[in-house]
Formats: sequence, C-alpha cells, structure tokens
Amino acid sequence: MSSDSGRFWILVAIVSISGFSQGMLLPLIAVIFEQDGVSSALNGLSATGLYIGTLIIAPFMEPQLRRFGFKPIIILGGGLVILSLLLFPLWKSVLFWFILRILIGVGDQALHFSTQTWITSTSAQNRMGRNIAIYGMSFSIGFGAGPLFVPLVNIFEALPFIISGLLCLTAWVLVFFLRNDFPETTTSAMTASGTFSRFKAAIVIGWFAFLPPLGYGFLEASLNAIYPVYALRQSIDVAMVSYMLAAFSLGAIVTQLPLGELSDRIGRRKVLLLALFGGAAAFGTASFFESNAWVTLAFFVIAGMFVGSTFSLGISYMADLMPRELLPTGNLLCGIAFSIGSLAGPALGGLFIEVTEELSFLLLIALILLIIFTIIALRGNKTSKPAAS
Repeated sequence: MSSDSGRFWILVAIVSISGFSQGMLLPLIAVIFEQDGVSSALNGLSATGLYIGTLIIAPFMEPQLRRFGFKPIIILGGGLVILSLLLFPLWKSVLFWFILRILIGVGDQALHFSTQTWITSTSAQNRMGRNIAIYGMSFSIGFGAGPLFVPLVNIFEALPFIISGLLCLTAWVLVFFLRNDFPETTTSAMTASGTFSRFKAAIVIGWFAFLPPLGYGFLEASLNAIYPVYALRQSIDVAMVSYMLAAFSLGAIVTQLPLGELSDRIGRRKVLLLALFGGAAAFGTASFFESNAWVTLAFFVIAGMFVGSTFSLGISYMADLMPRELLPTGNLLCGIAFSIGSLAGPALGGLFIEVTEELSFLLLIALILLIIFTIIALRGNKTSKPAAS
C-alpha cells in the first residue's frame, strides 16, 4: 500500500491493538499475583520487565531502522509480542512471566519506535499535533479497553492472554500490505560515532521535551501495575478497578485530538503546562475522596482529560525542536524516557504503598506531574511555537 492516508491508519490500528495488550497485561498480572499472595514490592518489580526490555533493545534500534526500514522492524516487533502473549498460559511463574514481559518490552519498543518515527517523519508541520494526537488517542483507546478484559480471569485464567494475542495477530497481518520506507539519514548515520553524536545533539537541543513522556510512563505503569494492588487493599473490587483505569483512558480519548490541534495553533509548551497542572490537580484532589469509588472514578476521567495527552504532546514538542535527520534519535529518546519512567513507576509505587500506609498512592503521581510542570515552566517561552507562525 503506497497511500499516505492508508499507511497512517494501518499504523494507528497497530498501535491501538498494542495499547490493548499493554493495558490488559499490567493490571491482569498485578491482580493475579495479588490474589496468589505475591508481595506488592515483588509485584511492582515484576511489572518492570516490560520496560527493562525496551531499554535493553533501545541502543540497537536506530541503526537497524536506518538499515532495514520501518516495515521489517514493525513485523519483527509485532511477532515477538504475539508469541510472548500466547506463551503466558503455559507456565505460571513469577520468573517465567518476568522473562516474557522483557520480550514483550523488546517487541513493543521495536513496534512503537518504528510507527512513531514513520508518522513524525511523514507528517506536515501544521498537522503534526493532530496526527500524533490520533496516534496517542488510538493507543489510549486500546489501553483503556484492556483493563475491561481483566475480569475474564475469573472465567479462565488463560483467556485474557489468548484474546490479546489473537487481536495483536489480526493487526500484525495488516503490516504486510505496507510498502517499506526509510528515515532521512546523514553521512554519519551508520557509524557508532554518528549514533552517539546524534544522541548528544538531540539531548542538548530538547532534553526537556523528553520529560512529559517520562512522566507519562511513570503514571501509566504505576497506575496500571500498582494502583490495582493499592485499590484491592482499600477494599475496592477488581471490576471497579477495571472501570477506574478505563475511565482514565476514556478521559484521554475525549481530549487527545482537541489538545493536539490546540497545540498546532498556540504551541506545545502552553498546552503541556495546562495538561500537567490539570492532571496533578485532579489526582491530588482524588486522593481526598478515595472512600467513594465512584467519585474517585470521576476524578480519573478528569485526570485523563488533562494528562492523558502528555505523551503525544511530548512527541510533538520534540518533533518541533529536532531537525529532520534527528527525528529517529528524538523518537528513540522519547521511548527511552518513557521506559525509564515506566521502570520507576511500579518499583517506586510498590515501595510507596509498602512504607506509607496513611498517604494516598495518588499523591505520588500528582507530585511527579508537578515536578515536570515546574521544570518546563521554568524553561521560559523560548522553544515551542505554533506551527502556523
């Protein structure tokens, strides 16, 4: 398929199904381990496997993408995710499932890095926010639907894994209809020194643009892997936890495209500051109403409406700052930042609920968002501008 529009929507479909598998897997395994008596600290540590995988493979991604193109990397990554999902039911072991989560992390890194770079490399500047917002919204739709399948574990423990694997397989087949393409390159693109120099250049140009993906990684991973443990200990049942996580994603879906289009008009930084502060305020306020699950759910919707767009806004922010030849590097660093945040989320979140019994888990998320808000606010208005200017 050579149509730009057709390619874009296939990439969006792939990301949506990938989001579904991730959104289901984090709370599903957290619930299974909690019901089996696994400690919250070990539960959180196990969840980091996904993000360890993304970090392990990250340094090798860019040279392979430049050498083989987008399509082969997506096929390889998607195939690894599907295989790993279907292997979960074979043997329930914390160590075995940890290894499978590492493999899924490797596959997801390949898949998301390739699709994300493909979209940012081929999007017009005045439509960058819109396209990345649709990309992020598709992931949020899948991610939000994922937790709704967690209660299927009560029917048959392997059923959610099988459904997720088959859905990923369906989307994966669509990739074979795409024509391969390559990112823009430089004369030093294939050398090790070129790789390291591009990393350094991208960090110097836009290190602060990597903070929103880092914060969203922390939020997403801790919310989906550790909040179910915290909620169960607050006597909230599994179904309600699933509704809360889906409510957050619903809020993100509602505002993802409007915020993306708004960032095309008034600039990424302004919209990012609004999103970060609004999300921190919503989570902070929700911490005072946790005795009422439905009120908490409503605040999850509000939080999602604000902070659910921070990852896609961060990518757009980065794309505004980077020259074209550094877009693969910038996208890779966004993924690495997301993975670092995702690693820290379950680990710190699990430790947080182990050592602080009187503080709400939601306060930890609010604090992280406020820190990132402050850093970006202090940068001044020197960088991101509306696309039309």
